[in-house]
Amino acid sequence: MTQHSVSIEPTPVWDVFVRLFHWSLAASILFAWWSGEQGGNWMQWHMYAGYTVLGLVLFRLLWGFAGSHYARFSEFVRSPVHTLRYGAQLAKQKEPHHIGHNPLGGWMVLALLLLSAAQAGTGLFANDEIFTEGPLVHLVSYDLSVEITRWHKLIFDGLLIAIGLHLIGVIVHQVFKGEKLVQAMLHGRKPVAEQTPHRPFVPFVRGVGLAGLSAAAIWSLLNLL
Repeated sequence: MTQHSVSIEPTPVWDVFVRLFHWSLAASILFAWWSGEQGGNWMQWHMYAGYTVLGLVLFRLLWGFAGSHYARFSEFVRSPVHTLRYGAQLAKQKEPHHIGHNPLGGWMVLALLLLSAAQAGTGLFANDEIFTEGPLVHLVSYDLSVEITRWHKLIFDGLLIAIGLHLIGVIVHQVFKGEKLVQAMLHGRKPVAEQTPHRPFVPFVRGVGLAGLSAAAIWSLLNLL
């Protein structure tokens, strides 16, 4: 790996909204899986977890355009050619250092967002053919709802695969490359090259406003349709 001299004091990279999103999404998906496995009265909580996932994904999409520098899609989503080149460099252990997400990590972020949205979104129209139905099941036919329920289960398998790949990537960087990614996602700081320009976080109130907007949008979706 290309090495750089780093500052003595780690520099803030991940703002509080990125960190809260990351851990909240992980917790929501885990709880949704657990409550779904329990069934029965837990299915209501399973749906609440799904609504939370939708709200979190919507917020992260907005934050990807209006958030802090390293949270923006324009900073870490690279072209397929650039990403393949990075993958080849990674295989040779000559990949350049990235302060935020590297190109492969950037595409993994998009994949996890897409799969999370698809998983929670299909749940809105799903039914278990017994007594649990999604809040928007009345908008589709019964046969289509049954089919969407099948998609809901299949997409979760894809989500599990993506999560597994994500965890493998984290382990590789955390254990074998000595990059403290888990700690950085807790306190937000990472060591950076001395010449790296300072990237201040956007105003806190913007994150609060976008979080409120996301919550209101999901509430409206569930209650006005």
